[in-house]
Amino acid sequence: MTDRLKGVVVTFDRDIREDDAEYILNAIRMIKGVIDVTPNVLNSDDHINRMRIENEIREKLWQAFKSK
Repeated sequence: MTDRLKGVVVTFDRDIREDDAEYILNAIRMIKGVIDVTPNVLNSDDHINRMRIENEIREKLWQAFKSK
């Protein structure tokens, strides 16, 4: 038996302004079977998490270069 999907999550490759994303959201709404499209707004927690991850990667790269 084939699995059934109840929905999907779409992730953009970069942050997009709400007014620019409206065209994308409207296009997704036009797909047959779509009953709702809810945007996920960027907040300060997202920024903090990104900065921490970026710093972790930078530190690991620095350690890798130092060891050689």
